[in-house]
Amino acid sequence: MGWLRKECKCSKLIAMAVLLTISSVAVNSLAWAVEEKVSTVQDQENIAIAIYNENLALIKDTRKVMLDQDLNRLAWRDVSAQIRSETSILRSLAASMKFQLLEQNFDFDLLTPAKLLEKNIGKEISVIRTNSATGVETSEAAIVLSTNEGVILKFNDRIETGIPGRLVFPGVPQNLRDKPTLLITLLSSKQGKQDLELSYLTQGLSWHADYVIALDETNHLLDLSGLVTLTNRSGIAYHNAKLQLIAGDVNQVQTEYHVGRKMMALATEAADAMQMKQEPLFEYHLYTLQHPTTLLENQTKQVALMSATNITFNKEYLLQGTDYYYSGKYDIANQKHKINVLINFRNKGDALGIPLPKGIARVYKKDSQGNSQFVGEDFINHTANNELIRLKLGNAFDITADKIQTDFQQIAGTMHHANIIETAYQITLKNAKKETITVHVQEPIPGDWNVISESLPHVKLNAGLAEWKVPVAAESETKLSYRVRVKH
Repeated sequence: MGWLRKECKCSKLIAMAVLLTISSVAVNSLAWAVEEKVSTVQDQENIAIAIYNENLALIKDTRKVMLDQDLNRLAWRDVSAQIRSETSILRSLAASMKFQLLEQNFDFDLLTPAKLLEKNIGKEISVIRTNSATGVETSEAAIVLSTNEGVILKFNDRIETGIPGRLVFPGVPQNLRDKPTLLITLLSSKQGKQDLELSYLTQGLSWHADYVIALDETNHLLDLSGLVTLTNRSGIAYHNAKLQLIAGDVNQVQTEYHVGRKMMALATEAADAMQMKQEPLFEYHLYTLQHPTTLLENQTKQVALMSATNITFNKEYLLQGTDYYYSGKYDIANQKHKINVLINFRNKGDALGIPLPKGIARVYKKDSQGNSQFVGEDFINHTANNELIRLKLGNAFDITADKIQTDFQQIAGTMHHANIIETAYQITLKNAKKETITVHVQEPIPGDWNVISESLPHVKLNAGLAEWKVPVAAESETKLSYRVRVKH
């Protein structure tokens, strides 16, 4: 009896599948019989864009659309060419209006001469030739056999390759469109104009922050300006859009998506904008442009993010070592070591103290004639309120370092399997400037270690890093000596 129940159950499932297939075919047949309603950007009442850091944007497109009662075929034109159609959601903004979504298709096959030929393979077209001597035109029917690596046409008495004249087609195939189009089949509860909102995720829209820092002549204060660079490669323009930017690392499932259109060279436009309004959003931060803006297709635009003046900063000279110096004998007497130049300041104070999105900071300083000169750049990561910002600008010209290993002893173990070693170094710091400076010497030391002698006191910054702050007088030099015992 068990096998009988299973067989009945399978039969019911098959019957349901058949009914669903028949219903789907019936709906599709009815839909094709219904005249297609076209909605373009002219119907648009509002467009809102929220752009994320990683080539992702959320589009909310509100339009007033005329619908019939019951079945409708709605061609929603002027959507992004890189729309992720599986993320699209259509809803009514009127509580009294209800509809049922039956089907949606994204037509990204765009109308081109090559595509028109390809869609007419196996079909009859007309070939019109012009007599070069008389100017008389003649028309001849031909069937398109192939478009692979060229066009092959079959006439009544022959087959020709290439395009022998003007080609005339009977019409444009239904799934071939001049613009990316989302085709929506739905059942509407009433007839009339409806306010509909289509929201979807798309690629092709991105943004990043850029910062400009101007140092004053005293090397104690700086001015900071933040700009947002927007890039639109989505395939369409967005006019008078409400723009929001989301800073943070949003997780996405990595899937390959079709890119529906070849992109051309970018145009660049700078926008004069008020400072953006910032607010928290989940675990990210949202920045809202205070007025509508237009993002044209294949355009890069810059808008103001923030601006702050008279920010206190510190200049730092840093000599950074490497951990392999503490595992054996090394001849480094002839090596000149670079001294890094950094500036650091805190994200706090007037006009600062807002979360700063990641981006590149470019630093300028005026020369004696008042001209701003570029002095370096570095990357700022997402920076919360009151966090320290450290920027490496380059290497010091007038400050150098010589480092030599003055001693090495194997206390226990072997050279290849050392247990305990002692190593000593001497670092000579030379300052050609006409002012006293302080060099931060940071040495990453592996294993279990301790400094057993030193000419200046160190600070253990963490389990594997020691730091000495070494003052060097103007046009002078200072030697730092220390001995470290390391247990591996």
